[in-house]
Amino acid sequence: MNAKTVEGVLLHHVIVVGGSTLGWSEMADDAWQVRLAELGKVADHVGASWLTLRPFQPAPKSPVVPARELAVGSCWVVANPQADGRERLAEATRQLQAAGATITEGSISAALNAPALADPDLVVIVGNRHRMPPSLVWELAYSELVYVDTNWQHFGPGHLDEAIGSFARRHRRFGGID
Repeated sequence: MNAKTVEGVLLHHVIVVGGSTLGWSEMADDAWQVRLAELGKVADHVGASWLTLRPFQPAPKSPVVPARELAVGSCWVVANPQADGRERLAEATRQLQAAGATITEGSISAALNAPALADPDLVVIVGNRHRMPPSLVWELAYSELVYVDTNWQHFGPGHLDEAIGSFARRHRRFGGID
């Protein structure tokens, strides 16, 4: 892992959640490559090993959207179009059962975060700050949430940089009240 500290805070894995599967399907391949590269540069610059993009929610009758991956420096960027967190959790459990693996919190976490080797430290939610993304079920448990008040089409590297800065200024208590 190449993780370094952002203002003294270790950052391994960032998830950005925004848009719908329909909006994702409308982006051209070259636009996806540019977006992955630009966001990946920000994540790599702060030492994150993984940047995962997910749609906020599924759209009814949207076409199949391919997954996309790109290495940017030491950061692996993955755009995973699976927008139903419950279905991803069920599929991860089915895959573990089929492989004969013991189903534990750790094995489920590893399956859901793959190819990332760590739970997300930061989840950036693009859009309405009054809604939790149904595309994430498991990943919200131990992650810091930062909301970015813009729409998915306008989300760019500056927004990600600001979200990471907000994360770095927080005092993480991991459930404590001190």
